[in-house]
Amino acid sequence: MILGLVTAVAASVCYGTGSVLQAVGARRSARQEAADGTVTEHGGPSLASTAKAAVTWEFILGTVLDFIGFGLGALAARLLPLFLSQTIISANLVITAVLSIKLLGLRLRQLEWLSIGVLCSALVLLAVAAGPEGGHHAAREFHWALLIGSMVLIAGGSLIVRRLGSSGAIVAGLLSGLGFGALGIGVRILDGIEPFSITALLSDPALYAILIAGIGGMYLHTVALQVGSVNGATAALVVGETVVPGAVGVLWLGDSSRPGLAWLAVLGFVLAVVSAVGVAYFGEDGGAIQAAAEEEKKAKAAH
Repeated sequence: MILGLVTAVAASVCYGTGSVLQAVGARRSARQEAADGTVTEHGGPSLASTAKAAVTWEFILGTVLDFIGFGLGALAARLLPLFLSQTIISANLVITAVLSIKLLGLRLRQLEWLSIGVLCSALVLLAVAAGPEGGHHAAREFHWALLIGSMVLIAGGSLIVRRLGSSGAIVAGLLSGLGFGALGIGVRILDGIEPFSITALLSDPALYAILIAGIGGMYLHTVALQVGSVNGATAALVVGETVVPGAVGVLWLGDSSRPGLAWLAVLGFVLAVVSAVGVAYFGEDGGAIQAAAEEEKKAKAAH
């Protein structure tokens, strides 16, 4: 349990720091996009802009931290109940909020700080209430359902977000969170780990669900950072990657709370989700593209 808690916290720090660095890179490419006038007809980022964001040094460093966070999070997902590991990892919202003040020059409102405080309190409740993790086995049909669901989520989500354009930040963040949630479920049920078997690993549909959900979730998160608030997009991601995996862990994988503390686990889980939504709702920072457009307007007005 202690090792799982430590790895989940470390993963949270990596993810939170990575999100802010990626936002810095996304803003740089978005400023160029706005200057060139090459946003899509819906006001969102073009594929070229998203690709440019991905090759800035800040974004690359943030992505490296994401991969480290992924490894730590994968270990945590196998050592802790999913409702606990995913919620602790989702506390990267706190890291994101604090670093965004320094690196992005954002100002957080009192209601945002209150929401962050509630989230921290909710994590304490979950840690107290969590019991041992359930099993790692799921029926083969569940593995296939995870793969198909991940493909539909990422493909359909990408089309929806591009259609929404500049107003799709929260949706993109939520869908990216669902993708990362599917990744966490896949890691939990992955065959060929204990004992290790390369044949079982490569023949498991969950492995390919992990790859699709992970890559697709990263793309959608990048878009969310380009068109919306870094705190709002991350908060929406928190909801997506916490609710579904937590429910799956309890309903199908045998995760449970300590005897007599189920109510405390439910309370902590609900508070964590509500507080994350609060940060998304009360966030004041505009997206990278909107911010770039404002900068362009100010520059033109100055001349």
